[in-house]
Amino acid sequence: MEHQEKVQVMSELTRQQAVDDLKIVDTPPEERFDRITRLAKELFGVETAAVTLIDHERQWFKSRAGTSLVESDRKDAFCDFTIRKSEVLNVADASKDLRFADNPLVLGDPNIRFYAGYPLEAPSGENVGALCLYDPNPREFTAKDEELLKDLALWVTKEMMIETELSRAEEVQQTLLPKTRAKLNGYDSAGGCKSARTVGGDFYDWYDVEGGEVFTLVDVMGKGMGSAIIAATIRAVLRSGSRSADIVQAVEVAAMTLDSDLNNLGSFATLFHAQLDTESGHIRYIDAGHGLSMVLRADGSKMRLVSENPPLGMGMDTKWEEQSLELNSGDTLVSVSDGVLDLFDGKLSSLGKIEEIIRNSESAQAAVQKVLDLAGSTAPDDVTILVIRRSF
Repeated sequence: MEHQEKVQVMSELTRQQAVDDLKIVDTPPEERFDRITRLAKELFGVETAAVTLIDHERQWFKSRAGTSLVESDRKDAFCDFTIRKSEVLNVADASKDLRFADNPLVLGDPNIRFYAGYPLEAPSGENVGALCLYDPNPREFTAKDEELLKDLALWVTKEMMIETELSRAEEVQQTLLPKTRAKLNGYDSAGGCKSARTVGGDFYDWYDVEGGEVFTLVDVMGKGMGSAIIAATIRAVLRSGSRSADIVQAVEVAAMTLDSDLNNLGSFATLFHAQLDTESGHIRYIDAGHGLSMVLRADGSKMRLVSENPPLGMGMDTKWEEQSLELNSGDTLVSVSDGVLDLFDGKLSSLGKIEEIIRNSESAQAAVQKVLDLAGSTAPDDVTILVIRRSF
């Protein structure tokens, strides 16, 4: 293979990888792209406007206005020419252009005469597709028109970059969650978290301390990137206090660190932070405005853990109160975010539904999975659950 051919092959492999990394090919239509194609069609008075991606040997339409076409052969795609340069491809009359005169899309439906497209650039710099216009009537496309098309294409590119950034943020957030179940002799524990959006404000955590294990569940008011950043900060601050057996001090530091930020954002965070002595089953905990934790006793009774403290970020001069309980053989401690309640009727009485799931599950992991399955892919709010069952 000649050097130039090798370069072209490698370039195409890199470009295709950039398409794959976007993770939007073969996804459903999205209003954030559709509004752009509708606007382009109206602004330029053309029959069709589309956001296309060149994927392997096909051209795939992420968004379209004025056509029902979903994909076409790459070899016939005008946009395949567009991605070869970083400028507007302007074809006034395709039937008179040697590059396109014999194209099936010119000779037959949709009988393209006019075409204009501007390449869409991936975050890594490769051209992955185009914002394009086409019409069955020849027309002139002015320099002003080209600038407007470029601006709209950059809008599409920005939307794609936002999606990529959110996907990366999701990966980072997932890496912050515990990768393995806490391995405690005589205990069965599990946790799970599913965000309503790509990233969210819920998290659970656990880590070893001398003589036991610390368990945490936090629910930041709101959804999305801002809440995720606050949640990650709370996790970091609480973990920084892991060397100390004083859970009150850890929460105090977290509250002081985040108070002004949460106030500025108009947000707050509820928290359940507990330390388990694995030998005795003694649990010391702080509930900061959470109130969604309970102990399910082996004898069939239950005890809801009522909050004695306000949420983080309320701007109050708080004296954090530590509480305690005993987790006996066969007992289960469970804490959930309010998004779990929304899987039912959203009321506090939904804790009864959660109790039923946990008591009828053979393991902590099975119980967590049942709740996450209920959330599916369209949970109205972030869903997080933490379960610790004592077996001896």
